[in-house]
Amino acid sequence: MNTEPNYTLPPAVRRIANAFGLIGWLSFWSQVVLATIASLVLLFGIANLSSGSGGVSNPGTGPGLSLTALGLIAVYLSTYWAFSYTRLARRLRSRDGARRPSPKEAMQALRLGIIISMVGMLVTLFGSNALVGSLLAKALIQPQGAAVFVPGGAMGQYVRPFDIFVVQGNTIILLAHFIFLAATLWLLRTLNRA
Repeated sequence: MNTEPNYTLPPAVRRIANAFGLIGWLSFWSQVVLATIASLVLLFGIANLSSGSGGVSNPGTGPGLSLTALGLIAVYLSTYWAFSYTRLARRLRSRDGARRPSPKEAMQALRLGIIISMVGMLVTLFGSNALVGSLLAKALIQPQGAAVFVPGGAMGQYVRPFDIFVVQGNTIILLAHFIFLAATLWLLRTLNRA
């Protein structure tokens, strides 16, 4: 351990540590905000979908919501992983060379971040396709150009505004995965340039 008061990190290590710190915090807070918004939008949309379905279910909605929920879980995992980038930055700034992670450890952290984001995006895209397909099926059976009054309360077969909430939540999840993937790829580029 070097305890000299004028000890400084090598420029490459300082640059990498600063990048991990800055991008880690930016990614973490954007993930927190987007995950919270997506959770609230999905909860609101699902609560209103289930309360007004009138016993009519659309076959694409169940798998679409399940896959979207898995994508949201992946966003929470990527949020934790973005926070781990900030911890990695702190370790990189350490004066103790033994405590400082190796480039291989940093690369493994980035690879795992890319995998989390790609799997989350894939699952969310499958959910998005199922949800949009179910909305298309509802729109195709809906009479065009006239207001429909259904005395039996089977409004679940028609496209309602709350159906769009679920699609909006899905889109927010995709945005969160994209932001984390872009941040991780930028960190990978920074690490490779050092």
